[in-house]
Amino acid sequence: MIGQGSFLPVLLWTDALVFLLVAVLCAFAWSCWRNENLRRGWRRVAGNSIGMGSAVVLALFVGIGLLDSLHFRPALEKPGEGGKAAYSVDVLSVLDLLVAPLRERREKTYSAPLAAVSFQKETIERPDGAQVREFPRLRHGGAHLADPADRAADVALRAVAGLLAGVLAAGAFCTLWIAAIARRRRAAFRATLVDIRRGVGDGVNWRALLVTASVLLVLAGPVVVLSAHYHVLGTSKIGQSVLYLSLKSIRTSLVIGTLTTLVLMPFAVLLGIAAGYFKGWVDDLIQYVYTTIESIPSVLLIAAGVLLIQVYMETRPGLFETSAQRADFRLLMLCVILGLANWTGLCRLLRGEALKLRELEYVQAAHAFGVSHWRIIVRHLAPNMLHIVLISAVMGFSGLVLAEAVLSYVGVGVDPSMISFGTMINDARLEMAREPMVWWSLASAFAFMLALVLAANLFADAVRDAFDPRSTVRRAGFRIGPVRGPGRAGERA
Repeated sequence: MIGQGSFLPVLLWTDALVFLLVAVLCAFAWSCWRNENLRRGWRRVAGNSIGMGSAVVLALFVGIGLLDSLHFRPALEKPGEGGKAAYSVDVLSVLDLLVAPLRERREKTYSAPLAAVSFQKETIERPDGAQVREFPRLRHGGAHLADPADRAADVALRAVAGLLAGVLAAGAFCTLWIAAIARRRRAAFRATLVDIRRGVGDGVNWRALLVTASVLLVLAGPVVVLSAHYHVLGTSKIGQSVLYLSLKSIRTSLVIGTLTTLVLMPFAVLLGIAAGYFKGWVDDLIQYVYTTIESIPSVLLIAAGVLLIQVYMETRPGLFETSAQRADFRLLMLCVILGLANWTGLCRLLRGEALKLRELEYVQAAHAFGVSHWRIIVRHLAPNMLHIVLISAVMGFSGLVLAEAVLSYVGVGVDPSMISFGTMINDARLEMAREPMVWWSLASAFAFMLALVLAANLFADAVRDAFDPRSTVRRAGFRIGPVRGPGRAGERA
């Protein structure tokens, strides 16, 4: 149990920016709630079954990422000079505390998922002095078994128990959630349950939320029960739990996806609107800048930026008190570099939209009344481009997550000491050619990254359908594109 003075809070650069981003999102949610158009769009997202289901999965990932963004340094048992508390150089997070058994129970090297013996044979000396080559028992995985041959039956028994626990947890969650909705509606529990099953009510697809949450709880049940006695996803080369590595990689992906968007957004919005609205030499200059940037391969641009940052960090070791602060600084700089290399696409879209909007009648009327350029941009142009910014930000998230994995794979991504999907894939690459093959690190990183990217893509599709004016027109029953005249229709009839 952590008491007073037993830890030192640590605020990393990315932690501060992540919580700043959370505050900005809360302010944006408040503004959406007060704006009827935005509120109507988000209600369409909430009423979409795919959008609501993917939002639940994303919320799970974001929750894990936020828990991993609360860092601290634990106090050492031996006090420092003058009796003052001394703190470890290891920077831990709240997530590390919650999954402490996964972090602390290390093996010697590789072990397969749910194994009770090591993956490699070792020379073992028996009590009679004879030396044999066999698979040694793991220190923690299946250590409670008297005979490793009983592993299959024990795993099956615990998996069934975890499955039942997951079903009970899902039932309790659904019951409490439906009761809360019934209380808010001031309706009976049974009537609310029937409405949710039929998908009617307040426009929110609660059925998709409850089904997705129930599936996640049922899947989590066996994992939680089995992880108390086994390494569910195996261990890495240095004996770390692959499940722990996968959970820790989530924060890195979320930071890359969100903070990079935070960096590229001001450049893309300001320059895109300025180019389309002012035209002339401003447009020519901005087009020249982003055309030049796009002519350079982004991988080379990013690699050059990362190498510059690496040299800066190596020549100034006194700037970083711990290795976590050093790795965090490189992660932050990687977000900045990715943002500077990826703002051109959104800038081009906003330039085209601004060129169209500046010619509309209400903008021309504002010019005629002498309204300032800044007021026209803020009051008339920017609100009408918000759907493009929103859709691009959500759809670009998954691309940035994949970019981190590719960059870490080629060695110009995050710091090697930082856990990420890219470093997991890079480490697994070296073991794919061995026999027997070590496949679980690559498979785990792929499965977690697939779930995150797929949920982000599905949510982005729901946001695009809700906010894209073309989708709104289609829902209203109008056709997009050239309209056939009645003469041709009559001729065809």
